[in-house]
Amino acid sequence: MDLFNLLFVLQLLLSAACVLVVCYRYHRLKSMKKCSLGVVQWPIVGVLPAIVANMHRLLDGVTFLLASSQLNFQCRFWLAGFRFFVTCDPDNVRHIFTSNFDNYPKGDVFAEMFDVLGGGIFNTDGERWRRQRNKAQMLMTTPRLDKVEKGLLPFLAHVADAGRTCDLQDVFTRWSLDATCHLVFGVDPGCLDVGLPEVPFARAMDDALRTIFLRHTMPVSCWKTMRWLGIGHEKRNAEARRTIESFVASAIEKHRADDGRCRQGGDKLPVADLLSSFLCDDEIAAGSADSDSDVHIRDMAMNLLVAGRDTTSSALSWFFYLVSTNPRVEQKLLQELAPIASRKLQPQQGRLFPGSNGGMVTFDASEVRNLLYLHAALCEAMRLYPPHKAAVAADVLPSGHEVMAGDKVLVFYYSMGRMKRVWGKDCREFRPERWITEDGKLRYVPSNKFVAFNSGPRTCLGKEMALVQMKVTAAAMAWNFAVEVVPGHVVEPRLSIILHMKNGLLVRVKRREPVMNS
Repeated sequence: MDLFNLLFVLQLLLSAACVLVVCYRYHRLKSMKKCSLGVVQWPIVGVLPAIVANMHRLLDGVTFLLASSQLNFQCRFWLAGFRFFVTCDPDNVRHIFTSNFDNYPKGDVFAEMFDVLGGGIFNTDGERWRRQRNKAQMLMTTPRLDKVEKGLLPFLAHVADAGRTCDLQDVFTRWSLDATCHLVFGVDPGCLDVGLPEVPFARAMDDALRTIFLRHTMPVSCWKTMRWLGIGHEKRNAEARRTIESFVASAIEKHRADDGRCRQGGDKLPVADLLSSFLCDDEIAAGSADSDSDVHIRDMAMNLLVAGRDTTSSALSWFFYLVSTNPRVEQKLLQELAPIASRKLQPQQGRLFPGSNGGMVTFDASEVRNLLYLHAALCEAMRLYPPHKAAVAADVLPSGHEVMAGDKVLVFYYSMGRMKRVWGKDCREFRPERWITEDGKLRYVPSNKFVAFNSGPRTCLGKEMALVQMKVTAAAMAWNFAVEVVPGHVVEPRLSIILHMKNGLLVRVKRREPVMNS
């Protein structure tokens, strides 16, 4: 009898093992059919093991998974409620961002994750989003470029003359916050003062954006519980929101107190910042249904501030890292700038010296607008290091993958720039020439392939303004200073909503020698 029971138990165990093997093989084959290679959909836990195994190198890990999965894979972890579709397929990007745009709104969960942005343009959908976008488009015209000459260049000159190293990413973040606050609110928080002071508002923005990223890494129920208990990053986020809202409310109150800012003798006056434009707008003044409070104005201003600060600082940081480590590109940039700079220089003892600006040359918007190689180099940097959508209904993408209602769709911009199928065998090289045609013109690249400024109806409103600002800044810095990354400094991406550098960008800045007169 004991032998019979033992054989019976062994038979049950063997049967259970066979069932597990069959289930494993079924899910593996199903995964391989959809992903072609490498991404195994395990029972219950989905692709979570593969993600955990690559957590220390998540961006490159996801890039590897996408490269071995025909640019797409699905990630389902049923126990935690994770349901993602991950893609870097240009055809799918066009479908999601353009062809079937209305099927992929931001949604309530997205708005709750990005709650610091309130009801601003990044968080809204439908008609409300369209009205805000149209309003912002009319108000956003010319970038404020005086902070390059009066803020960034003097600071770098101070660092160079002192022979110190500096974190260039921190410098760009501080400078762009000063410049963006000046554009949006008409105030300068003084982040780039020589002493590099700690600015509570800037710190609060960093904490809020960090919280947004962390919310994407855990189930909604988890971070909502942390928010309810007031612990961890959710506690810091609550404090950050209070600081941000206080700063913006103070700026609004100060603008409202200036009654003569909008009109004089019944006629409208030109305004100097976007907040003044909001407050002087007739629709807002009349208190329409969508713009009847300071909260709405605050949300619009905050969205523009976030868009202006972090994307510009990230793009310029990666640009100067790539240029400083590619001398060939640096020399071609200087050759392109030389004819413009020479017109601004005065002959003196066989050399060319600037006639003003503290011994430095600056460039205006009209001078840099048509600089082909500079434009190509900036685009190439954003291709490699570019600054999630949820489906409301079931959908079938051009790749053949099914997206179920409620799935989160993650478009990995970082990975797209590293796909041989998209950019060719040299996709990982920094080569601005890929943006220039054989006859010396700028090569057209569709936005579903180069997604640094988003694609479709949600294409970045400030794209042209941002490009002009980056060109003016990059040209002035590259011409006046040589940037050298400190030997041994490790440069790698940080896991964040914006693609910043994990360890910053530690550099030495040196003034360039005056140009020889030819």
